[in-house]
Amino acid sequence: RIVDKSLIKSVVELYEGMGMGTLETYDAHLEEPLLVSTRDFYAKKREEWINDSTPDYLIKAEKALTSERTRVADYLNPSSESKILKVLDEEVLEKVELVLLEKESSGCRALLQNDKSEDLQRMFRLFGRLENGLNPMAHIVQGFIASMGADIVNRRQARLDGGEKDKNDDPKFVRTLIELHDKYLGVVRNDFAGHSLFQRALKDAFVEIVNKNVGQYTNAELMSTFCDRILKSGGEKLSEAEVEDSLDKIVQLFSYLTDKDMFAEIYRNQLAKRLLSQRSTSDDSEKLMIAKLKMQCGTQFTSKMEGMLADLAVGSEQRSEFEQRREQMDTKLDFSVQVLTTGFWPTYKSPEVTLTPDMSSCLEVFKEWHDQKHQKRKLKWIFSQGNASVRGVFGKKSYDFQVTTLQAIAMGVMNDGVTRTFAELGQQLNLEDSILKPLMHSLSCGKHKVLTKSPAGNKINTADKFKANAKFSSNMRKVRIPMASLDSSINTKKVEEDRSIAIEAAIVRIMKARKTLQHQQLLSEVLAQLAFFNPNPRVVKKRIEALIEREYLERSKDNAHVYNYLA
Repeated sequence: RIVDKSLIKSVVELYEGMGMGTLETYDAHLEEPLLVSTRDFYAKKREEWINDSTPDYLIKAEKALTSERTRVADYLNPSSESKILKVLDEEVLEKVELVLLEKESSGCRALLQNDKSEDLQRMFRLFGRLENGLNPMAHIVQGFIASMGADIVNRRQARLDGGEKDKNDDPKFVRTLIELHDKYLGVVRNDFAGHSLFQRALKDAFVEIVNKNVGQYTNAELMSTFCDRILKSGGEKLSEAEVEDSLDKIVQLFSYLTDKDMFAEIYRNQLAKRLLSQRSTSDDSEKLMIAKLKMQCGTQFTSKMEGMLADLAVGSEQRSEFEQRREQMDTKLDFSVQVLTTGFWPTYKSPEVTLTPDMSSCLEVFKEWHDQKHQKRKLKWIFSQGNASVRGVFGKKSYDFQVTTLQAIAMGVMNDGVTRTFAELGQQLNLEDSILKPLMHSLSCGKHKVLTKSPAGNKINTADKFKANAKFSSNMRKVRIPMASLDSSINTKKVEEDRSIAIEAAIVRIMKARKTLQHQQLLSEVLAQLAFFNPNPRVVKKRIEALIEREYLERSKDNAHVYNYLA
């Protein structure tokens, strides 16, 4: 159908001229009837198109918008454009938005499921034209991402239910979460132009996913152990760029954790283990991860971790200085000592084990040197964290055993070939059963059995007897004999104590500034201030009671639900 644009334009100009400098005549006698007929026209079109798939419908809607813009540019007054497009938005988009978004085979969920990027972009553009038009779309996106995450969590649960051993190391699970986050972070950035509503949808979905724990170990521990694999020598074989990329992505997941303090405690224990066993791939990577956590949570969060690295830097200088002194002394063993600052490092079990005579003389040499240099410091030896290299000769073959200090002491005791009972060993080494059992298990039940146990078996009992294994052999000259850690990767009691201190500090800060507050107001302000964990309101109430007992606060005489600060 041919439209005489010049004729229509002349008629429009006539209406404009009749207004004597205003658009009153144009608005009343041409524009208003035009808007009514436009609404009727697109109401019919909507009914025609609604049976199409959502992408097809939106393509037609977008074409209609373009046609109306062109029509206004060709022969209508520019002031009509916004009014005509508003009519079209209302009739073609607003009235059927939810129907289009929720279509089972072609709605928003289906487009996300099938990675229809172009269609999602068009959907975002068109519904972005409506007031609050993106809200229902963002709600669907959040629900979809959360359901995808729930599938991943459920698959892990199914693996555990199917008999898979539950460990604190599940890289497959963590990688799948990272891949999911990567994918939908890309969708938010590329298809939804990084709009804040969709960023919030992604965040809320991942807060739900990441804080849903299954099995014995929390996601905080699984994520920390994933970092440990990347940063530990003998773990993942990655280039520097791949290490940085992996750490970036795990920190993004970490940002959604509500119990960030739990992650920090586990990560600090694993960091300490890497540093003390000298199994960290590089200091630069360790510093990089700490810097990323610091950027996310602030200096307070990483101060102890930074202190640990600083201890080692200072320690290397002291070791060099002591090395010169040691060379002047007649010590039969080549040894070094790492001095740690108590406040920075985790608390370790420190058994008062009976050392071999050679080890005892080494300790005396170091203590004498250290006491002269640092008169106000007190040394406390932590033998459970030391390591040693022990030369073993079996027949014509010799081996270098990489072991812990406790294992080295036990091997030294058993070196005479005499059979000893479990009780005799406990007495000779001055070790409790809880420490002696994992120690003897590592030497007699592991892959490298340097001791024989009778009766044979994979469990240590108090009735067992042990003897040096004269028939030991291995294809490797250097043999590493691992031992189960005596300390758990997380000290729950310590975390709870730290949380209590943090809650009390927040209460005192708030009350000092506000002087008087109602219980509910104080509670909400405390919850808002604590960024590293989500405290139970009952715990907050207990801490308030404790502060009242210690006379930091008092209840108002007029209202028991109001607190006053006591200076």
